[in-house]
This record gives sequence, C-alpha cells and structure tokens, in this order.
Amino acid sequence: MIKILRLLSLLAFLILPLLFCAQPDPPAGGGPPCGPPFGPVCPIDGGITWLLAAGLIYGGKKVMDSRRKKIGA
Repeated sequence: MIKILRLLSLLAFLILPLLFCAQPDPPAGGGPPCGPPFGPVCPIDGGITWLLAAGLIYGGKKVMDSRRKKIGA
C-alpha cells in the first residue's frame, strides 16, 4: 500500500506541474510587449531583484555566523 502511495505521489509531483505551465497564446498584432515608456526592450526584472536581495541576506548571515564561530573558538 505504501509503495502505491509513493508511486502516485511521485507521478503527481512529476505530472501536475506540466498542467500548470499551459498559457494562452499572446494576442495577435499589437506593439512591443512593454509599451512606450521602455521602448522595444523590456526591463529585466521578473523577480531577479528579490532573488539578489535574498542571496545578499543569506550571504551576510553566513559571514556573520562564520565570524561568530571564529571568535567563540
């Protein structure tokens, strides 16, 4: 019974994300995707800013932890 549950959960883990990736086609015609303020090139920010901020915070925590470990040793 446990093997069947593990197999079903594995299949759900692998197949369900594929169902959520489906997106409709963009509308036909029209101008650039960003519009007039940015021109034909879109700004690069789809969460990259948050990812960089999280990396900096995590790195700062690791540096602080290593300094505390050196002082305490």
